[in-house]
Amino acid sequence: MLNSIVRFSIRFRGIAISLACALLIYGILSLSQVPYDVFPEFAPPEVSIQTEAPGLSPEQVEVLVTQPIENAINGVAGIESLRSRSIQGLSVITVVFRPGTDIYRDRQAVTERLSTVASELPTGGQPPLMTPLTSSTTWVMEVGLTSDKQSLMTVRTVADWTVKPRLLAVAGVAGVEVVGGDVRQIQFQFDPQRLVQYGLGIEDVIAAARQATGFAGRALSIPLVKESCCKPKVSH
Repeated sequence: MLNSIVRFSIRFRGIAISLACALLIYGILSLSQVPYDVFPEFAPPEVSIQTEAPGLSPEQVEVLVTQPIENAINGVAGIESLRSRSIQGLSVITVVFRPGTDIYRDRQAVTERLSTVASELPTGGQPPLMTPLTSSTTWVMEVGLTSDKQSLMTVRTVADWTVKPRLLAVAGVAGVEVVGGDVRQIQFQFDPQRLVQYGLGIEDVIAAARQATGFAGRALSIPLVKESCCKPKVSH
């Protein structure tokens, strides 16, 4: 077969050259009219869901956050596979759909399911959010911040409030995910006996904290602390 093509090309050089020129011109015209993207689109449609759950261990995130969300979106039509990852304070679920499905309809179906499961998640966490729609390239760069002098909390603060906004301001950047480090928080621990002694309720302490700090926090837990009535601390 290959020998026949070579003999035909040598014998009819004019036809071979004309076909090659026509194919070249067609390729140039097609390239100038198509949008710039990944060719071909080799990855199937997928939706990534991230849910923040501050203060929860990986085991708690798996049971209280990841599993309820997986159960809610399991029945969406067109799902090919479902992958999840539960780490300290964060749940990441990747829903992969069958090739050829409409990604916008897929995202709409997942959004409807997420709206029904949001009320079942632990109080104090963030609602489930879908990451922005991206192409097959997804994450194109990973940057690590290290320091021998600064604490993990200081490094995480710089990543959240300095590095991330500047990266998002770059044209073409759809999203930036920050993982690791210690997130600065102000926590209030209650001693129930001291609250009863002073005739105060939990809502009274929360209202005073909101008035003093300006943040609308929530009560996640009430551990027993015998040293004082209310003991603020900064932790991750």
